[in-house]
Amino acid sequence: MTIHPDRRSVLAGLAALGLADAHSTQASARGGRAPGIAVTIDDFDLSDTALMSGQERDAAIRAALMRHRIKAGGFVAGKYVDKVLSPRILSAWSDGGHIIGNHSFSHQYFSGKNPEELMSDIMKCEPLLSVYPGFRKLFRFPFLAEGKTAEGRDQMRALLKKHEYANAHVTIDTSDWYIDNRLKARLKADPKAQIGPYRRFYLDHIWDRATFYNGLAQSLFGHSIDHTILLHHRLTTGLFLDDMLSMFRKRGWRLTDAKTAFASPVLAMEPDVLPAGQSLVWSLAKADGRFEKLLRYPGEDGDYEMPKMDAVRL
Repeated sequence: MTIHPDRRSVLAGLAALGLADAHSTQASARGGRAPGIAVTIDDFDLSDTALMSGQERDAAIRAALMRHRIKAGGFVAGKYVDKVLSPRILSAWSDGGHIIGNHSFSHQYFSGKNPEELMSDIMKCEPLLSVYPGFRKLFRFPFLAEGKTAEGRDQMRALLKKHEYANAHVTIDTSDWYIDNRLKARLKADPKAQIGPYRRFYLDHIWDRATFYNGLAQSLFGHSIDHTILLHHRLTTGLFLDDMLSMFRKRGWRLTDAKTAFASPVLAMEPDVLPAGQSLVWSLAKADGRFEKLLRYPGEDGDYEMPKMDAVRL
């Protein structure tokens, strides 16, 4: 698959990759509608953490979504579903109008080997989720890994279609999980540690990755799109989701529902790249062939954030 936008849109998108916040918003406005962002949250490990229990964390996440009047997508790994807390929380998500999607049962990395095994794992998770009205046949690959071989990738795509599942693509990938790990380690060592510096680092990281992937989208399509951002059901989401959504709204982005974002034809694309996966925008840019110097692999990882956090002693 190759996309050939006009040269003006390519230059505008590439410029957006390195410009400041206001310039990024202005570029979006010149190209038409401002970028949209929908929240998707993976895993649903409801373990208690410092500062918040699993139930308190979930309540804070849903309160932030309600405050900003948006509906999210929650992608649940079956191994985290317990008999006590999960039914209450998943019912609350479903009753609140949020999507509940399948994140497999075992949450294993898919290299492309044994697609049938992964499909069985997906179907093992389905009965745990299909009892909720909010359940939709959307599958989010663990680690955004869709296979390192064309054969495995294509067999998996065929199996998902056979079982009427759509790929719940991410367009804005993040390393929120790594920031969360660092924050929890600090709180374990010092329960009275200040969280303000972690909040600032988190918001800067999210904004940096959002403007990067939106810049790629502008380059590819000549305009911004409705993005799906990848977050995890972790302490950082409980603490900072409200701040994150306020940031995007203040900087000119539209907050949109996950259902709306997933309905976009863009999110139905199947790039012909290997390894398959990562952010969908990353994969589309790789398939296009003109953005190799901008694309690192993997797209996001804790190794990229480690020296930055070390430098500011977080």
